[in-house]
Amino acid sequence: MELIIFKLRPLSFKGGDSGPEQPLSPYAVCQSVPPRAPSSRPLPGMEQCAPESSCLQNGLEGVLYGEFSDSQNDSVRFSVSLSESALTIQRISASPDRSTVLFHLRDCVGCRAYEAPDRGDVGAYFTAYFYPFKRRWMSAGVARQRVEQCFRVALVQDPVANLQEAERWARAIRDASALQASRRVEAKNHARELVRKADLTQWDALVILSGDGLLFEVINGLMDREDWQQAIQTPLGILPGGSGNALAASVHHYSQAPPAWNEELLLSCGFMLCKGLVGSMDLVSVQLSSRQRLFSFLSIAWGFVADVDVDSEKYRHVGPIRFLMGTLVRLATLRVYQGRLMFLPVDETSKTQKRNSTPASLCSSLPCRVIPKSPNQNSLLRCSSTNSNQNTLSETSIETQSDGKTKVRLLDSLLPSLDQPVPESWTVVKEEDFVLVLAIYQSHLAEDLWTVPGAMADDGVIHLFYVTGGISRPALLRLFLAMEKGAHLECGCPYLLYEKVKAFRLEPLTPQGMIAVDGETVEYGPIQAQVHPGIARLICG
Repeated sequence: MELIIFKLRPLSFKGGDSGPEQPLSPYAVCQSVPPRAPSSRPLPGMEQCAPESSCLQNGLEGVLYGEFSDSQNDSVRFSVSLSESALTIQRISASPDRSTVLFHLRDCVGCRAYEAPDRGDVGAYFTAYFYPFKRRWMSAGVARQRVEQCFRVALVQDPVANLQEAERWARAIRDASALQASRRVEAKNHARELVRKADLTQWDALVILSGDGLLFEVINGLMDREDWQQAIQTPLGILPGGSGNALAASVHHYSQAPPAWNEELLLSCGFMLCKGLVGSMDLVSVQLSSRQRLFSFLSIAWGFVADVDVDSEKYRHVGPIRFLMGTLVRLATLRVYQGRLMFLPVDETSKTQKRNSTPASLCSSLPCRVIPKSPNQNSLLRCSSTNSNQNTLSETSIETQSDGKTKVRLLDSLLPSLDQPVPESWTVVKEEDFVLVLAIYQSHLAEDLWTVPGAMADDGVIHLFYVTGGISRPALLRLFLAMEKGAHLECGCPYLLYEKVKAFRLEPLTPQGMIAVDGETVEYGPIQAQVHPGIARLICG
């Protein structure tokens, strides 16, 4: 699993002098960029250091070294060395005061190798692309500006061998820059800690290459921060790399594209990352009996769905088919759980017609307004969703701690304490025998499970499904088969019920069972949740 952190930038679709126009790869942000006019001369504004102070010397572990010609002047030669963090370029000359130009690999967006445009030229070329900070021309401050470094490789008279050497350098630069731009997760909750402590000002977006569980850690890491109000505004992107990939399938669905799976889904999500359009996304605050609080972007499951999700972990090596295997196993040992379910239904009469959501730009922010101080000595801050049709505002309290510092806390204004009864406005389900309870707030529960056809990432609704006891195994299997096409609600199954809610509470009475939040197991016991419309931001199409 990887947590990838990178900067989103507009990229050119046109090639340079070395070839015709080329389509931009969806992975160009991380891998390669079509070239402009090549230039190997170090540009002013790059970080420079004298040879005696350079920390990049040939022979150090992890350093790749070579000598290459200028791409436009074969008589000008450079020594080039690559370390884990930088590309260092030095012009080879007899001058004693020569300087070294250093490019940080964290600023590199790609590198490519290619044959010489002239077939009579036995040399090959590789070009590295950087966006370092440089001083603006005729204005104050610095900004990222595109810099290209192109070199000619002509070690031997064999053009194939020269191209192989150029490709070796291009591959090494790409791999090293990818390590600088990404953070590999080593263990559970490692991503949560990384995000909680990270300096988010270094990045424009957080992109997760994994399944849904890693994004769950990232979101909770953002909400753990003292500056969570600003941190949660960091745009989040997803590249499917797990077995469920529910959010990736949902984002693809929201773009109104035809259904896609596996590599096609990855391609679609990569394309949407390159577009860089950002919209709002609901988060659901989850309260557990131990008073622990979590934030969820996908689902809360109890019963059959949670059992399949958790038990099928042993089949993870087979990929997405693990859910089918887990479903068949659980159908053979179908359980019925006892519990109490209560919810606050959505007032449909107050909702306007379905909105036509337009993604915001990458630099847009969530508008907030300060509400006058309340009598209980805690001032309230209400953050409005970018969804114009949602009247619900997420309230926050500003509390003064013992050390005199203030702490802003997101309030679950719809939820009473777990040891208190629910308000009279809530609906209490009469049945106490359940096969499953599923609260979901995206369109898909997995790549091939279209659970809520009409859902949107920012509709401000928890879609609550529950199946009561008495359903047969064949009927339950038919429901999940129909869910692949989003037709399960059309089956007319009397045991399947669906509600749109703002909040709900579940109190399991069966002593043993599993509850999963975004596919991750949490403590078993009473649980309640409330939706907070549009407080996060999602890169979508």
